Amino acid sequence: MRTFEDLRAHHPRPQMVRQQWASLDGWWEFAFDDLDAGMRERWFDGRTLPQQILVPFPYQSAASGIGSREIHEIMWYSRSVDVPAGWDYGALLLHFGACDYRADVWINGRVAGRNRGGHVPFSFDIAPWLKPGSNRITLRVEDRQDPYQPRGKQSSSGTPVRIYYYCTSGIWQNVWLEPVPALRIDHLRIHEAHPDGSLALTVHLHGPAGDWEAELDVLDGLDSDTVCVGARSASRTPSLALRARIPQPRAWSPEAPNLYKLRVRLLHRGQLVDSVEAYTGLRSIELRDGFFHLNGKRTFLLMALDQGYWPDTLLAAPSDEALREDVEWARRFGFNGVRKHQKIEHERWLYWCDVLGLMVWEEMPNARSWSEESEERLEREWLRAVVRDANHPSIVGWVPVVESFGFPELTRHPHQHDFLERMVARTRMVDPTRPVIDNDGWQHTDVTDICTIHDYSHPIEKLLERYAGTLLTGLPPATGWHKARELFLAGAQYRGQPIVFSEVGGYLLTPAGPERRRDRLYDHYGNVGNEDELAQRYRTLMQGLASLPFLAGLCYTQLTDVEHEQNGLLTAQRIPRLPPEQVAELHRLLWPNGDAEP
Repeated sequence: MRTFEDLRAHHPRPQMVRQQWASLDGWWEFAFDDLDAGMRERWFDGRTLPQQILVPFPYQSAASGIGSREIHEIMWYSRSVDVPAGWDYGALLLHFGACDYRADVWINGRVAGRNRGGHVPFSFDIAPWLKPGSNRITLRVEDRQDPYQPRGKQSSSGTPVRIYYYCTSGIWQNVWLEPVPALRIDHLRIHEAHPDGSLALTVHLHGPAGDWEAELDVLDGLDSDTVCVGARSASRTPSLALRARIPQPRAWSPEAPNLYKLRVRLLHRGQLVDSVEAYTGLRSIELRDGFFHLNGKRTFLLMALDQGYWPDTLLAAPSDEALREDVEWARRFGFNGVRKHQKIEHERWLYWCDVLGLMVWEEMPNARSWSEESEERLEREWLRAVVRDANHPSIVGWVPVVESFGFPELTRHPHQHDFLERMVARTRMVDPTRPVIDNDGWQHTDVTDICTIHDYSHPIEKLLERYAGTLLTGLPPATGWHKARELFLAGAQYRGQPIVFSEVGGYLLTPAGPERRRDRLYDHYGNVGNEDELAQRYRTLMQGLASLPFLAGLCYTQLTDVEHEQNGLLTAQRIPRLPPEQVAELHRLLWPNGDAEP
């Protein structure tokens, strides 16, 4: 089995596409290194490794061909590769979509580069170390059971318990080669793509100051060859600004996810040196009067919690089709958005959210414990994720921290409090166009753009009783649902932000067997005996939430089952527990006028 089989249709980096590239997914040589002997014995010298693994699946997954659930903190990968004939390049980039957590890469026994961060892409120019004919790639990966490492919900014991699931170690997203010019486009950053048709972007270069020109064509759709507007700019600096006004613009929204293809050409002293394709959607986000406005229209955020996890492949997507299908399921259930929980998802998933019309809150996998080094690790990786994904129109919110994960002393440790505010500020420096939620769920600082609340109170009458005061005063409760944690930290207060129940519901299907053997999750969430009871509880919950006029949005827990969390609208195998059409009709009845209201 290979993933992303159609290389032309399934480019792993859809927001900056060059026509020439080659997938390195497939069977690699593999070895565990539990004694940490590989460096001392120079396993990077080109030797054959004893096992085989199917990349990009982690060794813990059945799809990898190994399927070991034991903890192995050091692993090695190797394979030989021939550069495709006919490629003309000044640099040859070796790309890794994601590799958890520390990676060292050798080409023909020589160090090509190192990376730290398990959830974001990295690449190295390997051209200086290539030789004629076959070349040897070797990778050493270290993934410690380190509580100070951003790891999301990967279990520290390696075994699923409560909300935690199996680990995903090593390579878990695509590996690919890309021939590029020595002087080239390094990154595109779309600063403005407004429903009125105004478009502004910056072309960042890999190259020195010089006589640069950039040309932009805006095409009237992803599959269109019709150029609706163009732009051109020149600069002596290694970045060029382009602006255009799209005639008769069509905005992007969940109801109408209109997209425009972008073609960018780079010229040096009048000669074409590089060209890439990207795309954009025209949309605006505004928080006003306690509500979310998309393209100037008040929009209720009707989201599902989505963890992006599959039984046979874990955090790695089984295929591009599987990524698309999860987006389609969310739309079929009538949701207009999802909160991707404790995961930086494959960029192809964001592509499908853009294409099919699904709004996204993107969220950083957090650490478990705090130190100054853990802060540095979290911040650096998070900002890399924001840079990677800022051009996707489907993303409408950034979530750097959730439920104080990794920050256990927020109420007593001013450094931890300060870090949350600093993360918001630095996220806004990279992207000032989207709201930032400082600490999703509770213990907010004074700078959060949205007041998010996690509340699994049940039955619905108990939940509604908690917000009786909010109906009278407009102020949310002082404490949250879980262990009476404060909703705002000392020195911070609610300032009229939109209130979103960003985790709610979570009804667990009661398992067979003695109650004493059930996971501790059943002590916290509501339980249902069967699908009929789930349907009734879901309807009652949604009707109750729709009665709260102050509520700007919600996120139902959750889209799919994940290990012990048997509370999905879909099973882990993506079989619906409730008829999607009936759920979508309930949503339409409770929040009429489609996804937006004037």
